Amino acid sequence: MKLLGLLQLALVIYAIVMIIQSSAETGAKVLWGLLVLIVPLIGLIIWALMGPGSPLKR
Repeated sequence: MKLLGLLQLALVIYAIVMIIQSSAETGAKVLWGLLVLIVPLIGLIIWALMGPGSPLKR
């Protein structure tokens, strides 16, 4: 269980760093960051699928 929580924390931190470094506008970055922080697992999945630079956006 601890390993799973640590993995989720690492993924959230990774997503936040990627959001900050993305080319999205500041408002979009704030919204993405809030989504990832409020609902971490779902937010991570949505960010991976719909965020700037995602395969579905190309």
